[in-house]
Amino acid sequence: MSASQFAPAADKNPDTADREIIITRLIAAPRDLVFAAFTDIRHVDKWWGPEGFTNETKSMDVREGRDWIYIMHGADGIDFENKVHYLEVKRPERLVYDHGDWQDQGVFHVTLTFEEVHGKTFLTMKSVFSTAEQRAMVVEKYHAIEGGNQTLDRLEGYLPTMA
Repeated sequence: MSASQFAPAADKNPDTADREIIITRLIAAPRDLVFAAFTDIRHVDKWWGPEGFTNETKSMDVREGRDWIYIMHGADGIDFENKVHYLEVKRPERLVYDHGDWQDQGVFHVTLTFEEVHGKTFLTMKSVFSTAEQRAMVVEKYHAIEGGNQTLDRLEGYLPTMA
């Protein structure tokens, strides 16, 4: 079965479709393990981000109203300060957060869903930006779609080390 067979039919919201990036993946690992990779400070820095990037978590408290603060180190030597502010944490099904930098936490809104599918996990990463122009900028300047797929590639490569 292909991953697209498990994609929810109505992922795109007609009110925000021009501001969304949705990346999905059927991951050959149990949902609890995939969720842990996203929420456990011992694991997330080892795979998070596109190829060539590394992370340095300053603090991570995966509870509603709390934050994950980290620096993403680019291959080109540029550092990106990131702040994730958790709005909803429903283990092991869903994470909802605002993602920005240390000064502006609301750059974009993210919903991650983890769906159990025959021992595998169907992951949906949905990011909604304030404007269509902001979405276009991150796609063009920062290669957000390619980077999101590379991040999930890295996750898939890392998961067997957790088992």
